[in-house]
Amino acid sequence: MGLMRTALLAGSRSRWLRERAMRQRFMKRAVARFMPGEELEDAMAAAASLEPRGLHAVLTRLGENVADDREAEGVATHYLDVLERVRPLAGAVEISVKPTQLGLDLDEERCAARLLSLAERAEATGGYVWVDMEQSEYVDATLRLVRRARERHAPVGVCLQAYLRRTAADLDALVPSGAGVRLVKGAYNEPPDVAHQTKKDVDAAYARCLEILMAGPGYPMVGSHDPAIVARAHELAAQHSRAADSWEVQMLYGIRPDEQRRLAAGGTQVRAYVPYGVDWYAYFMRRLAERAANVGCFLRSLATRS
Repeated sequence: MGLMRTALLAGSRSRWLRERAMRQRFMKRAVARFMPGEELEDAMAAAASLEPRGLHAVLTRLGENVADDREAEGVATHYLDVLERVRPLAGAVEISVKPTQLGLDLDEERCAARLLSLAERAEATGGYVWVDMEQSEYVDATLRLVRRARERHAPVGVCLQAYLRRTAADLDALVPSGAGVRLVKGAYNEPPDVAHQTKKDVDAAYARCLEILMAGPGYPMVGSHDPAIVARAHELAAQHSRAADSWEVQMLYGIRPDEQRRLAAGGTQVRAYVPYGVDWYAYFMRRLAERAANVGCFLRSLATRS
């Protein structure tokens, strides 16, 4: 793992840096590259702007590790409202939530109850709930939550991170159930015994996981901006006779928008991950850590700050 990436990921967990960075106007300007705004209305407007280009959206309110049960309840209430708001756009606009937003750090049973309420509302409105994956210590609990929700409600999928050494085995267990899975590389600072460290090893792990995912009966969401990975996904879709509407590519809002439009125009289902909310600091730092080009964009924004 590169020193810059390690430093940025460490910085994403620093409360001291977070408190100072979020007061700086130039930081808000820089983060605008990766999110349309802080309010749900901003995300809804972004989703509406994507639709004419043939792009779908998954909306996520930023935030994690809530430390107050009332706050976790508020997050659940917010997402229940979002599911009602996007009812006319069922399928085109979905939601994604982190378990620690729903209070996983506080009480797993209450977290499970909140996820079940979201799954029930999604089922009633024709929507879908994606469950984001967080650091490696949350994987087992997150998979338990998803299994419990899927026992009663089908429209629940989960994100898995290919850089974790355990993920291929997790896929072997999960894919036969038909669950929706969003496969990403991973964006947290994990130790070598838990996660692959080099780009070469992470890419190889992603390729192995992608083969498991595309061969199964579920709904694969290929979360990658890497042209080689996207091309391989198309090869595997053809190899396994997958219909165009049985899988999709997901890219982050603001990253490679021209490529998103090109893929959609060519018949690939593409969904943009659209974040919003005031708790953008950790998300922004992880985006910087992912690609050197993102750091360059940020540095250019510093040069033009007022």
